[in-house]
Amino acid sequence: MAYLNRRHLLAGLGASAILPSAFPWAMPALAASSDTAERLAALTQAGKVPGLHAVLVSQGGKLLFEHYGQGPDERLGAALGDVVFGPDVLHDLRSVSKSIVGLAYGVALAEGKVPPPDAKLYAQFPEYADLAAQPGRDKLTIHHLLSMTLGFDWDELTIVYGDPRNGETAMEAAPDRYRFILERPIVGEPGVKWTYCGGATALLGRLIARGTGEALPAYCRRVLFDPMGFGPSDWRVGRDGEPRAASGARLLPRDLVKIGQLMLAGGSWNGRSIVPTDWVRRVTTPVVPISFGRHYGYHWYMGDFATAQPLHWFGGVGWGGQYLFVIPARDLVVVIHCGNYQRSGQEQTAVMLALMRDVVLPGFA
Repeated sequence: MAYLNRRHLLAGLGASAILPSAFPWAMPALAASSDTAERLAALTQAGKVPGLHAVLVSQGGKLLFEHYGQGPDERLGAALGDVVFGPDVLHDLRSVSKSIVGLAYGVALAEGKVPPPDAKLYAQFPEYADLAAQPGRDKLTIHHLLSMTLGFDWDELTIVYGDPRNGETAMEAAPDRYRFILERPIVGEPGVKWTYCGGATALLGRLIARGTGEALPAYCRRVLFDPMGFGPSDWRVGRDGEPRAASGARLLPRDLVKIGQLMLAGGSWNGRSIVPTDWVRRVTTPVVPISFGRHYGYHWYMGDFATAQPLHWFGGVGWGGQYLFVIPARDLVVVIHCGNYQRSGQEQTAVMLALMRDVVLPGFA
């Protein structure tokens, strides 16, 4: 069932200082220890990491491990055929896109271009005044968007993507995606319960575009990607031409590692502030519990790996096996890309846990 798929994808994450400014991206990754490479080869041979496209690990400001595979891939559902992956091959982020949008919102907030978390949600969308007048909607704020605690009737967990009853699928099919989101029935008290909602990210993307006068992809490119020396990127759009804020970003794997390095450095890159330090702290501060000891902040997850001493992480998670892990205690950033879009969430999580437990965490203490 789709519920088990998504539930296990997220549940598995609870099981099982400022960096140097220079980051040697122009140089090849340093050779990993033979033990680390051998452990990954053993997992691959044992069939425990099906669909693996890439694993990258940075520690102490250096890219220390970089592995690429080959196999079938998609671009947000569109088949790309058999792909040979490498540093110059874009990969879907899927819902890791949400974490990128969360950072971009903080940059726009610092510029005074978007409303603060305590601002009333419906006041930002006067074109939907008829919805704003409905009982209970006056309680909703931008905080509820950022933390996905809107209390809306929205289901991306128990109904599979592609089914017209799925929240994101229905949003993409709607003639006006923003009205569709804002008119959802309120079924719970805002701020109490986390409900996974791509519509929340879509509204954040809309606020960024409206406030800055730039399309979401262009704004992210200007304030995040270009200042950090990113290579090419892509951001898929819906049938209405609107960017798919919740799931449409495609980056080079090394550039996603840079996002993790940015977070470890408190929002700075090469001595330049990219994302305000207080916003980095805010997005990675728990707002609401999810399950299995994990929490959600402002479009970023956080939890602990079950090592001898619980190892705290924060990061982004995307369908098909896309992960960005930031582990401050080890000065570590991990990026995993897979093409397991048709596998269950439980299977996707098993691949991630095998990589973290048997390859990454033992190899980069």
